[in-house]
Formats: sequence, structure tokens, C-alpha cells
Amino acid sequence: MPAAKRDQPLVPNLDLRVNGSPLPPEAVAYVISLTVDDSVELPSMFTLELAGADTQGEALPWVDDKRFDIGAEVEIKLGYGNEMARLIIGEITGLEPEFAFDRLPALTVRGYDRRHRLQRGRKTRTFVKQKDSDIASKIASEAGLTAEVKDSKVTHEYVLQANQTDLEFLWERARRIEYEVAVADKKLFFRPVSNAEGEALTLAMEKDLLEFYPRLTSMGQVSEVSVRGWNVKEKKEIIGKSKTGDEVSKMGGQKSGGAIAQGAFGAAAELLSAQPVMTQAEADQMAKARLNHAALGLITGEGVCYGRTDLRAGKVIKIEGVGKRFSGQYYVTSAVHRYTTQRGYLTHFAVRRNAL
Repeated sequence: MPAAKRDQPLVPNLDLRVNGSPLPPEAVAYVISLTVDDSVELPSMFTLELAGADTQGEALPWVDDKRFDIGAEVEIKLGYGNEMARLIIGEITGLEPEFAFDRLPALTVRGYDRRHRLQRGRKTRTFVKQKDSDIASKIASEAGLTAEVKDSKVTHEYVLQANQTDLEFLWERARRIEYEVAVADKKLFFRPVSNAEGEALTLAMEKDLLEFYPRLTSMGQVSEVSVRGWNVKEKKEIIGKSKTGDEVSKMGGQKSGGAIAQGAFGAAAELLSAQPVMTQAEADQMAKARLNHAALGLITGEGVCYGRTDLRAGKVIKIEGVGKRFSGQYYVTSAVHRYTTQRGYLTHFAVRRNAL
């Protein structure tokens, strides 16, 4: 896709559709700002702000427009020229008008991707002899979503959803095994955190990046993780272990966070025993997941670049021109695409890295 650079500014285009129909030009002309907040940790959100207009005597005609009814489907595309990319398909969940005596009124339309449906109501139930990926498929089906899951391999004797929303419960299961929960339109993804993938794009400080603020810390880095449980049938202790070297990837680096901290300060072990564990396979899976999660906190950071529709949460990007220590691959945890009539289209992003 075409991308704006410091020496090649481009004028962004936007394409907005509500319930499958394009937003009419008379409404698009009054769009003040547009934000799509794409995240692997929260339901992705969009906000659309429209300025007031003196149309047929109404200062804010959009406030009662049936197109913006609660539950309406909104599709947002951004890009340059004729090359547009979809950023989100979501549903309207709220309207926020502004009325003030000293300025024109405005309306903010707010909505989320369909992960928000998994937050409606709490449930208490059990899942017997199922994998976490099987559970994700069942929950997706109940919410009217198509599931695309990566086999989590370990079958659990039983799993309890204890007065939790479906999303809280799925995130809890995902965190135990270093998976992520994502939604695109009507498809739910339950898959491993993808920091082992190759980079989807490269951002260079001298060309693409406007700002980048990385932070390197050894705090929270461990060289070994142990998970302890109890096998009720065999009446014996279960111990699952992982250690430095069990990372799924070093993201192009040489030393993981655990190895760096161990070399500087000595070995550090973490014990997980508060969560029920019933099989050796489950304990081993949790130990490896916890080690990988901790390692991915070695470097965290935020950045800003000209608008990039291909910069998405859950992808790996490469950052260059910020010194040897901080250049390299990063896993994107959130990407906020912001369009305003004053500043154009910018992308703000948050990233993580597990090695140097």
C-alpha cells in the first residue's frame, strides 16, 4: 500500500459505510475526526465525530439520524488514493452529542468490534474434557461468530467459568497459554501470540517514524518458571518447568530478557501454584507460556508515524534507525489510527520485544 513519508506527504481518503451503505457526502463533509483503536488486549473501538450543520434549520441533524441507531454496523476504511484498507467492522454502542452556547454542536458516534458481545452478561458453567481451543470455538458459535482457532493441544478434565463474561473467561484461558483473542468482522481468532512471525512492515526513524519512545527494563525478567499442581487420580505432585531458551523466538535478537537479567544479577525463579493444574501437559504448557509472557516485557514502547493501514495489533514490525540496541523486531499490542481535518492521518502504536 502507498505510505506517507516525511518527504512524500499524501492526502488520506476515508470510506465510511453504515449497514452496508456508504455514508452520504453531505455527512462525510462534516466529519471532524475519526479514530480506530485496534488492540489485542481490549475490544477494538472506533469513534466518529461529526460537526453540527445548519441543515433545514437543524443545528445537529445527525443526532436523530436513523443510520446511527444502536447496533448499526459500521465499516471504516482509510488509505491513500484509490488504495483503501478496512480498519474495522464494528457496531454502534453509544452516541455522545455536545451542545454548548459558544460553538456549534457535535456528535460522537462510538462503537466496538464484535468482541463487545462477549462482555454481555455473566455465566457460571463447566466445560468437560475440552481443549481451550474447543472452548473458544463453542463461545464463538454462541455469539454468532465463526471461529478460527489454533489447536491448543492440551485436553482439560474440566474447566470452570465462574461468574465471568465470555470475554473475561476467554482472556483468562488465553493468558494461561500465551494466546490472544481477536475479532475481524464476524470471525473470532484464538491463536498464539505471534511474536515469532516475520515483520509485516519496516519503520525507519529517518523516513517513517515521527516519534518513538522505547523502555528497556530487567524488572520482571525470570530465568526459570515452575508450575505446581496435584494429580487427584494418581495422588502425586505435578511440576511443570520452563527456563531461558524456551522462548518461541528471540525476534532477531541474541539474548532474551531472562538471559540478560541472569547474566547481570544472577538466576531468578518464579513459582505459580495458585491456579489449579491437573495434568503434566497443562503444567508444562503454562510454565512455557509464563516465561514467554515475562520475556516479552523486556522492551516496551510507543511510537507515532504517518498513517499506515497495514500497522495492526497482533503483527510484528521492524524498527530501524534508533541505535543497535533498540532497532529490530517488535510485537504490536495496539495501533490507534487517528484522522482529523487539521492533522490528517497518523498512527500511534504500542510495541513489545523480548530480546536484544
